[in-house]
Amino acid sequence: MQNIQSSALNVMISRMIDEQRNHLVEEMVEQLMQGDPGAGERYYGAAGEEQFQRNAGFFFGALVEALANSQPALFLDQVRWLCSVMAERGIPLQGLTMNLHSLQTILQKRLPEDAHPVIADYIEHAVEAVNAFEDRTVSLLDLNNPHGELAMAYLRAVLNGDRSEASRLILEAAHGGVPVRDIYLRVLQPVQHEVGRLWQANQISVAHEHFVTAVTQLVMSQLYPFIFSTSKHGRRMVATCVGGELHEIGIRMVADFFEMDGWDSFYLGANTPANSVVQSVIEREAEVLALSATMTAHVGHVSQLIEVVRTSAASNVRILVGGYPFNLLPDLWQRIGADGYAPDAEAALRLVGQLD
Repeated sequence: MQNIQSSALNVMISRMIDEQRNHLVEEMVEQLMQGDPGAGERYYGAAGEEQFQRNAGFFFGALVEALANSQPALFLDQVRWLCSVMAERGIPLQGLTMNLHSLQTILQKRLPEDAHPVIADYIEHAVEAVNAFEDRTVSLLDLNNPHGELAMAYLRAVLNGDRSEASRLILEAAHGGVPVRDIYLRVLQPVQHEVGRLWQANQISVAHEHFVTAVTQLVMSQLYPFIFSTSKHGRRMVATCVGGELHEIGIRMVADFFEMDGWDSFYLGANTPANSVVQSVIEREAEVLALSATMTAHVGHVSQLIEVVRTSAASNVRILVGGYPFNLLPDLWQRIGADGYAPDAEAALRLVGQLD
């Protein structure tokens, strides 16, 4: 698909779809259930219809953001993700193809005529992505990295539900001289990515994924004596997830890396209102605001928050962004008005040094 230039038409289409998103999700799920009665329970258990609705929500969220930013790759990546989730659960992909064609018909009925060619182009390439899909998921853990064995042992512990063993492994490594930076980037981060892949591959449940995340957050807090022992140089930063984000480990790592570099970091967590973020930047006299979005559907929230900050008394703060959508499209940060993008916590620190 050729790169579609940003246009008022694309933004208009994006907004119109967003306004009707709930109805579209319901209609898409209804089509899925009618095409294969009992599919939800068969593939996802008792929460099958709820999971179908969640997947459809991700789907439309990605379409809205792809159109708003004139970046089709944001939508195609979500389509491929859905293909992977469906394939691993034995859900026929032709059902997705049929729903894409039905969706085109529905949208063209609800949108003005000048929007039809744009929708047709997006759907056409989405169908091509489904037809070309090949499931090639492989482990994201690299046993050849210096701490690969520790990462694998930690993964086994958390998947076995052994919180104490997982904690022991990490604290023993830290007391043994393994830098917290390495524990974060070479152990905890790749394990979180691998757990996400295992859920996508239908090898673990959502409950497993949530348990691993909770244990990792606990372990990170247990490492704070190592993190907060660094002498401070007086610079301050604020870090937060945009509204709706539940994947907050990455941005916590960013805040902790700044702390280990001598900054005073203020991590606000997830779902902090925009005005509260601005107030925190002002009160803390922060030089840097780090924002995270791990889901394509939340890029718009990042853009809106940046707009609020830029029109406030905190307008001079340097805004860094990160998360999966920005890894997918490394120039996306420029489109939404940030000062820079970093793929991980270590890179975020280097970027601030370059901006100074």
